[in-house]
Amino acid sequence: MTDSKHNMGALTQELIAKGQRYYVPNYKPREMILDHGLGAKIWDLDGKDYIDLGAGIAVNSLGHQHPVLVEALEKQLKKLWHTSNIFYTEPTIELAELLVESSNFAKRVFFCNSGAEANEAAIKLARKHAANRGRAPHQREIVTFHGSFHGRTLATVTATAQPKYHEGFEPLPGGFMYATAYNDEEAVNAVVNENTCAILVEPVQGEGGIIPSKPGFLKFLRHKCDEVGALLMLDQVQCGMMRTGKLFSHWHEDGVMPDTVSLAKALGCGLPIGALLVGEKVQDVLQFGSHGTTFGGNPLATAVALAGFRILKSPEIEANVEAMGQLLRAELDVINQSMQCFTEISGRGLMIGAVLKPEWHGKANDISEMCRKAGVLVLVAGPNVMRFLPPLNITEDELHHGLARFRNALEAFSQGLSEPPKAEGNFIKRLMKSLKG
Repeated sequence: MTDSKHNMGALTQELIAKGQRYYVPNYKPREMILDHGLGAKIWDLDGKDYIDLGAGIAVNSLGHQHPVLVEALEKQLKKLWHTSNIFYTEPTIELAELLVESSNFAKRVFFCNSGAEANEAAIKLARKHAANRGRAPHQREIVTFHGSFHGRTLATVTATAQPKYHEGFEPLPGGFMYATAYNDEEAVNAVVNENTCAILVEPVQGEGGIIPSKPGFLKFLRHKCDEVGALLMLDQVQCGMMRTGKLFSHWHEDGVMPDTVSLAKALGCGLPIGALLVGEKVQDVLQFGSHGTTFGGNPLATAVALAGFRILKSPEIEANVEAMGQLLRAELDVINQSMQCFTEISGRGLMIGAVLKPEWHGKANDISEMCRKAGVLVLVAGPNVMRFLPPLNITEDELHHGLARFRNALEAFSQGLSEPPKAEGNFIKRLMKSLKG
């Protein structure tokens, strides 16, 4: 599958040139114009098809054009688009109730537009909670972890303990402490003290390389928070909403009771929405006028999220995530046995990272681009990890096709080719057969 410039249509070339001209250059979009999708497949403007193993970075949790979501959106489009938070709307109330009742811990919910906004609200809530208890500003520190990712606002990027995201944006807000290692109790003990008002942690680190919390670690953090009177705040923006095989990713560890959970991405099934779920201890912290958002709780977004959430929490999706997650890991193992390209495959459910061998370190983006040329969309988690976040309702056939194209891309990359050979007809059948064993 080739798509060098001379094979692009005129409209594709024209639009890419406009995008390069008018976009602020903080992104480097692939040179393609995506046009439409169905299930786990996407087509570009020139008619090329791609298997989507990234789901818009874990956002399109039910793939593209799911009929229930389309129906919910079309129905709400003909009623109300926006009202502001001065007024109630039905889908927003219904979604709030369903989230709270499904969470097993939350009492209330704050709606916003993104994961960064949800984490920003959590940070403000933690500081306000500490202030309400008479803690001075220096006693309102929030602990996060090396390798974490919590957003791109000034507060959330500071909470993100990765210096590469900080450079050039100084001075950064104060009041954040970094544990030097994830899954390390001693690293936590070194920074948590009487000045700690909260620990903010991902149950599965995403940008840090798809690293799950080890057994007992979240319970340990809960205990440390209780020792010093701090909140346990779980960032499940990427790993929540059945992505790991559980509706809430901390459910993999029994008995963990968070104070807040941040959600976004998969919750909206493609529409922008974020949510902060808050437990009993902090349900009344954010009083009238203390925090807000113009578009949060928008009836269009909540109508789709409500329809999507009812599907995401179903036994059918849970079973599919378990089955397809096992298949994904098994087929990556088959590829690795043949090519010796990964040193580790980690993750949970349909949130999987494959760590590249040392010879390929720093090449994850190049491999992702080769994958695109081969007709499969694969993400990265840093420079050394290939990241797989397919739709949670992906079919076995879609996954087989996607991984056959992924293998084709890896083989082309290992041979130093500029583009993979066409993987159609008998060739892709052989690839799929080898993966199926």
